[in-house]
Amino acid sequence: MDIIEINKVLSNQVRINILKWLKFPKENFPSPLPFPDFGVSVGLIHKKAGLSQSTISEYLNMLHRCNLLICTRNGKSTYYKRNESEILKYLVTLSNEL
Repeated sequence: MDIIEINKVLSNQVRINILKWLKFPKENFPSPLPFPDFGVSVGLIHKKAGLSQSTISEYLNMLHRCNLLICTRNGKSTYYKRNESEILKYLVTLSNEL
C-alpha cells in the first residue's frame, strides 16, 4: 500500500465525492441500479459529477489503481464500487503511521 499515492489521489474533492457517493449508492444514484452487485456505471457517476467523461474516467482509474475501487466490466459498460477492505486498511495504516 502506497500511502503517499493514495493521499495524492484523495487530494481532489471530486474524487472524494465519488467515494462518498459510492458508499451509499442507492441514496446517491437513480434506482434501481441495473447491476447493484457490480456497483455504479461510469455513466451515472459522470452525470452526477457534471464533469467530462474523460475526466471522470481518469479519476475512476486513479482510484482503481490505488485499490480504493473495484472495477467490473459487463458487456460494454464498466461499473465501480468501493473496495471497503482496502479503504479500511488505508485508514488503519494511516492511523498507525501518524
